[in-house]
Amino acid sequence: MSDAKREELILRLERLFLDEGFARLTVDDLASRLQCSKSTLYAVAGSKEQLVVVAVRHFFQEAAARVEEKAGPITDPSQRIAEYLAGLGSELRRMSPECYADLLSFEATAELYARHSLAAAHHVRESIQDGVASGAFRAVNADFVGAAVSLLIDGIQHGELLDRSGLSMADAYTELGGLVLAALTNQAAK
Repeated sequence: MSDAKREELILRLERLFLDEGFARLTVDDLASRLQCSKSTLYAVAGSKEQLVVVAVRHFFQEAAARVEEKAGPITDPSQRIAEYLAGLGSELRRMSPECYADLLSFEATAELYARHSLAAAHHVRESIQDGVASGAFRAVNADFVGAAVSLLIDGIQHGELLDRSGLSMADAYTELGGLVLAALTNQAAK
């Protein structure tokens, strides 16, 4: 299988999983829906579980690259954090509730999500450090605020904050951006 054909098949798998989830789909279902043979699917990965991991990993890698491409060049730390978290929210809006439930229920994909959530928290913490150092943000302990953001991301990831707030995962990331920026720029809280 050529690299281009493999990439195209992974993209089609990704779209199918994002739209419908993956737990209930069999390899036969996938082959039928994607109009290819099971052997073609197995040329991408050796099992359904591995196909899921390949497609979900691809989604997170491409989403992270798109978010970083938009937010990375922004020099103002406030704007960078806002764009970064809004970008994450926008990317995650592509994921159906069924996919999100399946993502958390399957250990390998839950681990991928956790890894990308940690990377997101790290990016936010770096932007906070930049903002404190430049004077754009009030003096805060960037490690503490970064750790708090990490806990909030974890609460979004595991659904507790979604259940309590009624927000979608994507909207929760957007709200998190507003919350963080309000806390960092609030001069009254010294």
